[in-house]
Amino acid sequence: MIKVGDKIPSANFQELTDSGIDQVSTDSVFKGKKVVMFGIPGAFTPVCSEQHLPGYVKKAKQLADKGVDAIVCMAVNDPFVMKTWGDSQNAHGKVRLLADGNAELTKAMGLDLDASGFGMSTRCHRFSMVVEDGKVTKLHVQDNPLELSGAACEVILGEI
Repeated sequence: MIKVGDKIPSANFQELTDSGIDQVSTDSVFKGKKVVMFGIPGAFTPVCSEQHLPGYVKKAKQLADKGVDAIVCMAVNDPFVMKTWGDSQNAHGKVRLLADGNAELTKAMGLDLDASGFGMSTRCHRFSMVVEDGKVTKLHVQDNPLELSGAACEVILGEI
């Protein structure tokens, strides 16, 4: 599993834009920037929609004021779902929602979760991290799905 001090592996996210689906490299997301990234098991799931994403949307300005260049939410979902979820959560312009549809980055970071018991196949563990110029400087991986979800953003805010 990825840990503090590790570099984010090279991979591509997918993002639905007005021009179609863009391949977004991890280098373009993290190089030379301070980024808060959090991962979720799935868009539109109850905890993610009611607690996790809304906290970051509400605190986006406070994070920016502390020097954060971008907030990224990633999930093992397709880019269509991520865009629609972002629309429904009023997240655009505050949190960038990026798809890891085949779980390539999720697996490369060792943050994959077998959710086949819920009919969801491979998903991402719920996590939050601070990445500075491609290197992980803070990391929280949740074992209990409700333990940190509502406060994940507050924890990160307190550490920056």
